Amino acid sequence: MKHACFSPSWQIFKEVPANKKPFWSEFVIGFRIMTDGELKRFPDHKFGHAFTTVRCDCSSYLPWLQNRFRKAGGQVEKRKVNDLQELFNNFDLIVNCSGLGSKSLVSDTHVYPVRGQVMKVEAPWLNHFIRDGDGGTYIYPGIRSVTLGGTRQEGDWRLQVDRAEAEGILERCSRLEPSLRKAKVLGEWVGLRPSRKNPRVEREVVQVQGHRVPVVHNYGHGGSGVTLAWGTALDVMELVRENLGEKLLQARL
Repeated sequence: MKHACFSPSWQIFKEVPANKKPFWSEFVIGFRIMTDGELKRFPDHKFGHAFTTVRCDCSSYLPWLQNRFRKAGGQVEKRKVNDLQELFNNFDLIVNCSGLGSKSLVSDTHVYPVRGQVMKVEAPWLNHFIRDGDGGTYIYPGIRSVTLGGTRQEGDWRLQVDRAEAEGILERCSRLEPSLRKAKVLGEWVGLRPSRKNPRVEREVVQVQGHRVPVVHNYGHGGSGVTLAWGTALDVMELVRENLGEKLLQARL
């Protein structure tokens, strides 16, 4: 099953941005300024970026990652953990990837939810990823459906679909791509992005009953979890290796 593929993309703006070439332009393929002909599709917009990026279907990608982990010898146990101290007697090192759970699990008051609501529709004729410059409206063609969004509500813990917001999402996206008015709605979802001013990727040594237990934190990626995942995972692995190296050295001494 396919998990990711290349996607032609347009990011459009109602006003010309001060920075016409964003920092991420060097990380995508074929970045350029949209032509006047391309912008005619969006009469309310004056400027745009065109590029190719990667789109990912997390409904199949995440199970694939878990299967890869298992094949490498990893074990998965599903349980509720109320305090990291519950794990200290069973593990030499803990990697904390608990997202919003870190608010209570490690008492991190800097973690907060950013509520996002999206709609999935059947529109196989769409190929281009389209994102309004402010990020409030987007059309992401996936491998099996098209995602329409969205909302970005900081500090909002609601998990229920809001009907007024759903109607607003469909209306805004249909203004960008009128053919969406005839698309079949497949479903609606709400999720909470585990956000933080800066993602927390660092090591902490916790002292419990005379034991020093290293904890490597990796959370707070907000809506960029898939984008940042491989990079922060490499950072975490480096921290883990450093700790294992220290333990090996201590054992030899």
